[in-house]
Amino acid sequence: MAEIVIVENEDAAGAIVADAIVTLIRSKPDVVLGLATGSTPLASYRALARRIADDEIDVRGVRGFALDEYVGLPAGHPESYRAVITREVVEPLGLTPELVRVPNGDPASIEHAGGDYEAAITAAGGVDLQILGIGRTGHIGFNEPGSSLASLTRVKTLTEPTRLDNARFFDSPADVPMHCITQGIGTILRARHLVLLAFGAAKAHAVAAAVEGAVSASQPGSAIQLHPHTTVIVDEAAASELTNLDYYRHAWANKPAWQGI
Repeated sequence: MAEIVIVENEDAAGAIVADAIVTLIRSKPDVVLGLATGSTPLASYRALARRIADDEIDVRGVRGFALDEYVGLPAGHPESYRAVITREVVEPLGLTPELVRVPNGDPASIEHAGGDYEAAITAAGGVDLQILGIGRTGHIGFNEPGSSLASLTRVKTLTEPTRLDNARFFDSPADVPMHCITQGIGTILRARHLVLLAFGAAKAHAVAAAVEGAVSASQPGSAIQLHPHTTVIVDEAAASELTNLDYYRHAWANKPAWQGI
């Protein structure tokens, strides 16, 4: 089962994630990170940026692959995930821009963009640590309910709840693209370590379904149960519907420090 870590707030989660990634970078300077967008991982990226600066860590060889991208946004659009990853990850962390990839959402080449991205991940040796959020519908990446648990990077149609959730980043809900290109669940499961973050009561049902519910395409997040090394870091509100809270707290409190996450 996944390791469940219940923290006080997003900053506490960020410190744990930053520690794990710094340890990886020190042991493997060309580590491959899987990068999620949205508000959920921001505290982790901020904590990691501070650690890199304070400890003077060389990150020039660190590589990255974003989870997804909108289809059809103009080049340079501030809400394209290429722009978001550059603004929130590449520049604050001091990563080498050419080593951080984002799926190609250009409609002119979309037919083979998924296969191209899969080939690039494989050529890099696979993702070492994949950061994930989870949507209210249970989606990870943009794998909406009904997505195959074996799916690879491909174009998907976004649900209306997902488009409404993301509308806060756009001028109006109508401006949120209808389609995206996303790593598939099968792609995500090939990463060597999954770190899923969730905060707030609105995520509680999705977290409980992912961690303790049946493994089902109807709850894409439940696929994390199939992975041998998954860490779920949540605050009290997001953990509020979990049944085995006492055990999760006990296991984390008594875990040897040298094991990390």
